[in-house]
Amino acid sequence: MNYPEKLKIGDTIGICAPSDGISKPEKIEKLETAIKNLEQMGYKVIETESVRKSIRGRSTDAKKRAEEFMELWKNDEVKLILYAGGGDFLMEMLDELDFDEIRKFPPKWTQGFSDITTISFLLNTICDIPCVYCDAVKDYAMKPLYRNLEDSFKIMSGEGFIQNSFEKHSDGKEDNEDYTYNLTKDTKWNNLKGEKEIVITGRALGGCLDCIDTLIGTKYDVVADYIEKYKNDGILWFLECFEMNTPQFQRILWKMKNAGYFKYCNGIIFGRPFIMREDYEITSNQAILDAIGDLNIQVITEADIGHIPPQLAMVNGAILKITSKDGKGKVETYLK
Repeated sequence: MNYPEKLKIGDTIGICAPSDGISKPEKIEKLETAIKNLEQMGYKVIETESVRKSIRGRSTDAKKRAEEFMELWKNDEVKLILYAGGGDFLMEMLDELDFDEIRKFPPKWTQGFSDITTISFLLNTICDIPCVYCDAVKDYAMKPLYRNLEDSFKIMSGEGFIQNSFEKHSDGKEDNEDYTYNLTKDTKWNNLKGEKEIVITGRALGGCLDCIDTLIGTKYDVVADYIEKYKNDGILWFLECFEMNTPQFQRILWKMKNAGYFKYCNGIIFGRPFIMREDYEITSNQAILDAIGDLNIQVITEADIGHIPPQLAMVNGAILKITSKDGKGKVETYLK
């Protein structure tokens, strides 16, 4: 695994928008507050040309988005790329990227989630470069920062780190006026088959299931080679959904199983879905059992990963040890 150098105070953070950009006045205000906070933390911040644009769900055309990503990737001063946000169309820029060229430059940390999976998943599987699956730049507008936002930076600074699950999570509504999370619901991790305790260790691989589904079977799909390479570690999948119904959820898991994605799998942890419609009275837990219950692997659901904040910082490509017991969870991250 090609780990980037440790992030430190004084480093430069680059912001780009490989999916959608930020154009609404209230969101630009939040972006500017986040940049100010990051600068007060001691970092330098630069942004590419199209961050503050949004045209039909894209910050700009695919070629320009790829160029702006590479602009930061090639910049020796930039040690972390913190993405503007997610969207729906990041996949368009993949054909404009040269992963062999990406490999020629020193690896650097990147952080984002949702549609950002489309690039971070490939940086991990194609280039063996780990990526942080956690909040995008705008969430750094809150002050003080919620602990998950601090934790992600601590992990990138090279610390072996333990994160504990949160007491409360959002009900999906907008953040508060001061940009803090609107935490109203009790958090309880679920061991799918009622196990008293689950402990899973393995090489982390995952992200937003909506986006992983887009990549399956394409020329960018090198998962078979990746899991073969790291089979001695075992694979720990972390997955979460933005929006789908339970039959679609089940179909994607079935497709992943039959594409060999769960070979050498030590276990799976699912984050809270943002929108999951229960068609045919099928719950998400039942969909998991129907799709992959025959694999006899341990599964955790309702974890602090993904679109319902707060979310833990999951390092795609790192060794993780995840414990789930009595509705509480713990994620240990090892950069090796």
